[in-house]
Amino acid sequence: MEQKLLHEKHKKHRNILYFIVFILLILQLVSFISLSSQVSKVSNQLEVQRIANFRSIENLSYFFSGIIDDNSARSQQAITELSLTLAKQESSLSKEISLLKSSGGDFSGIIDEVIKGVVSVGTDKSMGSGFIIDKEGYVVTNQHVISGAKKIAVLTYDKQVIAAKLIGSDINRDIALLKIEGEFNSLDLGDSDNVQPGRKVIAIGNPLGLSFTVTQGIVSAVDRDGPNGAQEYIQTDVSLNPGNSGGPLIDINGEVIGINNFKVGGAESLGFALESNVVKKIANEIANTTIIN
Repeated sequence: MEQKLLHEKHKKHRNILYFIVFILLILQLVSFISLSSQVSKVSNQLEVQRIANFRSIENLSYFFSGIIDDNSARSQQAITELSLTLAKQESSLSKEISLLKSSGGDFSGIIDEVIKGVVSVGTDKSMGSGFIIDKEGYVVTNQHVISGAKKIAVLTYDKQVIAAKLIGSDINRDIALLKIEGEFNSLDLGDSDNVQPGRKVIAIGNPLGLSFTVTQGIVSAVDRDGPNGAQEYIQTDVSLNPGNSGGPLIDINGEVIGINNFKVGGAESLGFALESNVVKKIANEIANTTIIN
């Protein structure tokens, strides 16, 4: 009887123990599930944070890259603007030096530039001078220089001999407009209305076949009558000889104020040039377009 009671008692204790173990297992399982959930949550949070950090770094990179690019562009623009400013200052300084030289009677500061726009004009009948008024190759000369010619050519300052095409002429004003192919240095035409007696001037031309000869003088008078009866001529004491016809009369600013046209035979220092404003008007009319403003 005692053994039976003892056995029942052990069985009861064993069942309690099993129950406790079962409860402990359940608790461990719940704890494990909870812990796994928390770990997963933390992992997800870390991943979200990592992505956010990556995007922040990427955005920051773009931001600084933009700043660098912007600063680089601004620096390049500043350098370009500075270069242009220096170039303008250098050009302005060179022009001032040239003007100082010419105002003192020394045209050497402008001759190096203006002579590049002067040409010698040759035909199968005669020779004369001319000058380029447009970078695309329009040349003016006197009509009597090319009158009756079958072939016309010009000699540029850099020794190019180029065939010239006659665009048209004005016999009354003794002007002819030629065209040569290529790009060239051209001369600027000044406002002849502002020319006053006493102004220093030079003529560049082809006197007696001596190409690119420079002679110097002054404006003796303005609004002189010409062969056509119009008061459109500048009188000058610059030495003009056969072959100077069609060449430019240039002032101290390096601008053409007239086209050398004729001289009084048997007299000294009596040359005449058709005013530049008339040359502009006639050249544009012949070309049927504005080639000189």
